Amino acid sequence: MALALARQGHDVVIADRLEPEFKFPPDAAERITWQRLEFASADWDNLIQGAEVIHHYVWTSIPASANNNPFGDLGSNVAGTLALLEAMRHRGGGRIVFSSSGGTVYGKLRTVPVPEDHPMMPITAYGAGKATAEIYFGLYRTLHGLDCRVARIANPYGAGQDVARGQGAVTTFLHRALNREPIVIWGDGEIVRDYIHITDVAEAIVVLALRPEVNDFHTYNIGSGIGLSLNDIIEEIEKSLNRRLDVRREPGRAFDVPASVLDISRARRALGWVPRLCFAEGIARTAADLQHSAVLSG
Repeated sequence: MALALARQGHDVVIADRLEPEFKFPPDAAERITWQRLEFASADWDNLIQGAEVIHHYVWTSIPASANNNPFGDLGSNVAGTLALLEAMRHRGGGRIVFSSSGGTVYGKLRTVPVPEDHPMMPITAYGAGKATAEIYFGLYRTLHGLDCRVARIANPYGAGQDVARGQGAVTTFLHRALNREPIVIWGDGEIVRDYIHITDVAEAIVVLALRPEVNDFHTYNIGSGIGLSLNDIIEEIEKSLNRRLDVRREPGRAFDVPASVLDISRARRALGWVPRLCFAEGIARTAADLQHSAVLSG
């Protein structure tokens, strides 16, 4: 995201606990700076001073860890988000883009693919936290006039995800496949999700963030609009690597909804955005990025 914005001529401050390991190319590096951030105790008033657009991506949990510690998930994520919104109110307004979870806020879908006006009925603590944050965004938009925009992102994949935590099924599967490690699938592998490469996500959010007005809609599904099962992922990786993978299956998990595919027609109509990479192209690009990263770290 920082790279995409910098290449469009914007000055970007990355606020995070750790300085990015990624080395930005020369055409963007001079526009990108880093500032240390502890989300739960951040001095938001000073941090956001002068920022025209704030991008809120930080979230300390994944669905499994949030379920194991819902109190910690609520305290570290929703409370920090509320503190950020309060800082924006104190300074008199501004624009903020929140990365929500299209895969978890809806819960069990009544309609597939799911439109933005589907009720939020999360069945994980992670989804409940994201949905709660969305409600606060709507509240601060209504009460205080903040320009709050929400991107409900499907299941992103691509280099940069924390595969050690199992972040992102596609990236984790591909990482393990490249290292000839076994891949664990929970259930029969027929759970269907909407997978989108991170470059397409970045493009969508940049369009959403920089658009002067969002008119009647403040929330947008950002996905491929296509459902793929875990078995489909395995098949595509095997095709890409031209070999069979070591796949081990475990009992299914109660918090995995059978299908989650996003209706992206609103983003297509209102933002003029559509994803560019098909899944096979995304797999090839992610494999190349992971292999390049391994060579550099090795």
